[in-house]
Parts: sequence; C-alpha cells; structure tokens
Amino acid sequence: MKIYITAILKANPVFRIEVMHTLQHMVEESRKEAACMQYDLHQLAEDENQFIFYEIWESQAGLDAHNQQPYILAFGRMVEEKLQETPQIYLMEKIA
Repeated sequence: MKIYITAILKANPVFRIEVMHTLQHMVEESRKEAACMQYDLHQLAEDENQFIFYEIWESQAGLDAHNQQPYILAFGRMVEEKLQETPQIYLMEKIA
C-alpha cells in the first residue's frame, strides 16, 4: 500500500540557506531509493523560510528504510538548532 506524506518545515532565517541545501540534498538522495515514487520540495512564495515536502512511498517498509538513511538521520540532528519549530508531518490517504 502506498504511503503519502506532506511535511512542513520552517527554517530559522539565520540558517535558511544551509537548511535549503540540506533539503535539496535529501531530495537528490531520496529519489534514488527504490521505494521512492515521488519526493518533491517546495518553498512558500510568501515565506522563503518555509518548505513543504510532498512524498509518495511504495510501502511502509520502504518509508521505514528511508527514515534510516544517513542523510535523513543527519537532518534529524539539525532540526532543533536550525528550524524554528518541530516539522509537521502528515500521513495521508488518497481518496480520489
């Protein structure tokens, strides 16, 4: 069963460029994963510090493997210092 995720992150303005580069690296690496069906990063037009991921994963096992990748774990270590708040992560079901 496919897994659909939207994740919303807000960078601390002081670290915005560093966070953005880290997020772009996550996109590059995540798209190489076999279970990754879609992994898109967006930046809000009205707030350059806010980023939104839209992801589709082939299965829960694939998502679990993704969450153990070194670049995801490294991002997790920078969250507290370089983001304004804890990321909001929404697991969704496609209904149409």
